[in-house]
Amino acid sequence: MDATASLFLEGKVSRAYLKLSLPLVASMVVTLIYNLADTFFVAQTNNTALVSGVSLRAPIFTFLMALGNIFGQGGSSLVSRMLGQGDRNGVKAASSFCFWITILLGALIAALMLAFMEPLLRILGASDETRGYARDYFIPLAAGAPFVMLSFIHSNLLRSEGLSKESMAGTILGALANIILDPLMISTMGMGARGAAIATVIGYIASDAFFAIAVRSKSHDLSMDIKAARIDRGSLGQIILIGIPAAISNMMQSFTAIMSNQMLLPYGSGKIAAMGIALKASMIVLLIITGFAFGGQPIFGYCYGQGNRERMRELFRFTLAFIVLAASILSLAVFIAAPALMSLFMDDEAIITDGSAMLRLQVITMPLAGIILLLTIIFQSTGKASGSFLLSISRQGIIFLASLLILGRLFGYWGIIASQAASDILTLLMAVILFRLQLGSLFR
Repeated sequence: MDATASLFLEGKVSRAYLKLSLPLVASMVVTLIYNLADTFFVAQTNNTALVSGVSLRAPIFTFLMALGNIFGQGGSSLVSRMLGQGDRNGVKAASSFCFWITILLGALIAALMLAFMEPLLRILGASDETRGYARDYFIPLAAGAPFVMLSFIHSNLLRSEGLSKESMAGTILGALANIILDPLMISTMGMGARGAAIATVIGYIASDAFFAIAVRSKSHDLSMDIKAARIDRGSLGQIILIGIPAAISNMMQSFTAIMSNQMLLPYGSGKIAAMGIALKASMIVLLIITGFAFGGQPIFGYCYGQGNRERMRELFRFTLAFIVLAASILSLAVFIAAPALMSLFMDDEAIITDGSAMLRLQVITMPLAGIILLLTIIFQSTGKASGSFLLSISRQGIIFLASLLILGRLFGYWGIIASQAASDILTLLMAVILFRLQLGSLFR
């Protein structure tokens, strides 16, 4: 039995799960620090327009992550099942294809973003007051799009082979580079928003370089050989069918974030700045439970490919209980500490007050979001594209958008900021129904 099979199949399922998920959770926490670093250092200027302008870049990150995850999550789902089936040549071809197609797609996206920068900034919600700051951040980030997208390929593929520690180490390296460079470029060098964006892109480049070295030196099956980057239509279809829903989920987040900004715009740039900080702070909980949800994905996929249903059922029972408990504890802690967390970013009484309410409404339903994420990952791991697709377009997509528009019209400002909680409740109901219909017999 090889190392991957030994890790996924032997011993207590809880031990295998934690061995894979804890490095991923650490990566998610580091990713949070990565994303919070420029927000924190920019906020220290106490320039509300600058904070608001930089906050507008969140949908861009989400969009780039979405495109990377087409081949990151789609590829890792296929690779996990191929490893369970013992198809190592297929793993080599699929991993190499995902690597090179992402580079090509990233270069195309960078060119389009730079060509259509001004209309994109207007769509993102930039006002006359914030457009200059948003532009300063947008240009370096758009130019670095291929590096941002590429980081989601091997961070996912390495985990599918059980190399979670290497995936974590690459993410940490990028975060450290960003955190060190942020204060130097933003304040010391006086580059402001442009410096924050450059520091972020350099961090992603550092991660990409580390991942490439890890694939070369640690992996037994993954490949970056361009000659091997040829896959059949069936494999491509499986990557796309799982990757596209994952990407749609991220892109819907971008769209709904833009809609939220547009609906908050009449209430002033201070509300947008408060929401930007509150969303970042709520990521403390969301990224950790996302890490725990994704931690079981390689085992679910491997066992499904091998046909080991009992191991899958055992893993499901453990992860469901674990994620709900972890999400509940974290949500309660953030709910209580909301004003203190907001004050860490900006010493502005109005923003602290507004942001605390926004943050509490974001985290109050996080245990429900944890269940939704887990069920989504199981759909992806088992290749159930329709279930994955429907859940991916719901929580922060169609259901959230409907909640935003309806509650915003009925209750104004408070309806806008309560929309995510309403969406979580409705999406969970749909997730449970889909799970029982498509996977009930497998996990019963």
